[in-house]
Amino acid sequence: MNEAKLAFVGFGTVGQGCAKHLQVMKQRLREAYGFEFRVVAITDVLKGSVLNKSGIDLSRALHAVEKGIRLDAAALGGQAGLSSVETIINANADIVIESTWTNLKDAEPGLTHIMTALNNGSDVATSNKGPIALHYRKLTDLAKSKGRILRFESTVMSGTPVFNMKEFCLPGVKILKMRGILNGTTNYILTEMAKGKDYASALKDAQVRGYAETDSSGDVEARDPKAKITILANALMDVDVNYEDVQAEGITKVTPDDIVKAAAHGNKIKLLAQAQTIEDDFIVSVKPTLIEENELLAHVSGVMNALSISTDAQPDITIIGPGAGGDSAGYGLLSDIMAAYSYRYSETGKPADRFANVPAIP
Repeated sequence: MNEAKLAFVGFGTVGQGCAKHLQVMKQRLREAYGFEFRVVAITDVLKGSVLNKSGIDLSRALHAVEKGIRLDAAALGGQAGLSSVETIINANADIVIESTWTNLKDAEPGLTHIMTALNNGSDVATSNKGPIALHYRKLTDLAKSKGRILRFESTVMSGTPVFNMKEFCLPGVKILKMRGILNGTTNYILTEMAKGKDYASALKDAQVRGYAETDSSGDVEARDPKAKITILANALMDVDVNYEDVQAEGITKVTPDDIVKAAAHGNKIKLLAQAQTIEDDFIVSVKPTLIEENELLAHVSGVMNALSISTDAQPDITIIGPGAGGDSAGYGLLSDIMAAYSYRYSETGKPADRFANVPAIP
């Protein structure tokens, strides 16, 4: 039984969500998959930094941050006060869990964190869209050159499996087209507008419920789903899409009258992200789109996300599930940790060897 040394870089809602899942599932993961872990470092720009190669008590760390207590050596042992990069280098972890904030301008600090970890010999599981949307090829090439694993399940549909589904459930297929609702905030707003609210009221309601940030521009102006469809296209369709070149239009100009007119013709308006080859061009876009009532995507409401995939072996396969939230994104990170662990310790370097004939977690 092998023990994985884990380092958390970013310990906000998503990082804590992953930590909680690790705590709750610890025995199940050990019994079903032989997975043992030791947290050797946690670093967060707001919550503090601690490095303890003997192992950090994860329950004490979670209790501290929930109580607003800064992470330090006095509470958790080891060494405190290192920068995030210093923590990554000195921790020498098997798997670095990167969940810092998304920056779609230059991808920092996540880009530096991921590159440092890969160069230092660590595998990486990240929920950070910025580095993967802006530098997918650079990072995957680096991981390959270092013989390391880079996983990013949580970057698109949080804990709802997309990349894992393709890898483990659809071997050998060629994806021809993808259409999806990839932003829960805007889907909630459009759902509420279909019930009669105007845009401003629906947005305010989303903010009150915690579905939208005070600055919701990344959602309503479509930068978030733009990043997600960029990641999907590059990772699943083997193309080289530049984030800046993706056509994107948000929902700020959608009016209640538009929604009423759409309904009168048997349609709904959804913020739809799409990627497909049309003749000799590869088209990637995000924009408010009329969807016929008889389509499954038309009935994905509230904060739910969905992705419809068309392949050369299977027609439309639609995945529906939560697209945000600490628990969901944290579970996406956990699934990546398990995949990286299985690669690292399987005899042939393929996760299927590790997971074959293993009973499902009850």
